Amino acid sequence: MRIVVDAMGTDQYPGPDVGGAVLAGRRWPDDTFILVGDQAQIEAEIARQAADDLRFEIVHADQVVTMEDKPGEAVRGRPGSSMHVGLQLVKDGAADGFVSAGNTGGLVAIATLGVPKRLPGVKRPANAPLVPRPGGSFLLLDMGATSDCKPEHLAQFGLMGSAYSEKVLGVENPRVALLSIGEEEGKGNELVRESAYLLADSPINFIGNAEPKDLFGGCADVAVTDGFTGNVFIKTLESGAKMLRDAMSQEIRAGLVTTLGGMLALPALKRVARRFDPEVIGGVPVLGVDGVVISAHGRSSAVAMMNAIRQARMAVEGGVVQAIREGLGT
Repeated sequence: MRIVVDAMGTDQYPGPDVGGAVLAGRRWPDDTFILVGDQAQIEAEIARQAADDLRFEIVHADQVVTMEDKPGEAVRGRPGSSMHVGLQLVKDGAADGFVSAGNTGGLVAIATLGVPKRLPGVKRPANAPLVPRPGGSFLLLDMGATSDCKPEHLAQFGLMGSAYSEKVLGVENPRVALLSIGEEEGKGNELVRESAYLLADSPINFIGNAEPKDLFGGCADVAVTDGFTGNVFIKTLESGAKMLRDAMSQEIRAGLVTTLGGMLALPALKRVARRFDPEVIGGVPVLGVDGVVISAHGRSSAVAMMNAIRQARMAVEGGVVQAIREGLGT
């Protein structure tokens, strides 16, 4: 397998980016990892990490999409960026997938409007994070790639999410739900109500509306919503989890008895924290693009980047792009 890694993506590039490729190279020694970015910086980082024995290819790119760049600027103003060059390799068939921890808006814009562009028939792309829940996780579409959605967009999100859940995550006949304020049919705003009719007529296992409590209770494998709501949902979940951790830590340290009890419970608390650690997931697929594209967080460590690469490998192995193509009948 040939995976492209944007070496100029993370906030601390190229250290974590190259480091993730190094860890991936140790784990999957038969794969080839293509590092795109400033060649001198990449070579220096490979030497610093003593990874000259690994199968790396370096493709020079003399521009970087910064975190301050607007999506339009990323598409038109940075034609020689590591994102453009790396995605072009995927479009040309020289690589199987692309991983970047750079500007998410820029990445989505380049992948859908520049190279490799949207799949035929796809109206809007979707970012699809895995959301942990007790006993597993569910896929959420969209997390912000398309903020203003129409019912037909959400219907396509359901198809794409179902294909990804089945082909990459190994879920048989995935249950798809529509995020709403109530599980009863007819609940929600106009977008939700009209989307429900389209999803019910689509060739997927649509189970109807679901509230957040139902999703965390395990009612569905895929949750569909517009990008604005999905982004607020994820950020609320992350901030709520942090608030809960901080409150628990404060209360545990409040007295001797609770401190001793906290020490006894520490192994269990660490296991719970690990299940909600974004580094374990690594990256978020950009679905609807004619190629495997994984978006990682700018603060990613080398471990997170390796796990983002793992997501790309799973998507390639599962043939998710072709599955979406077939699901849309294109």
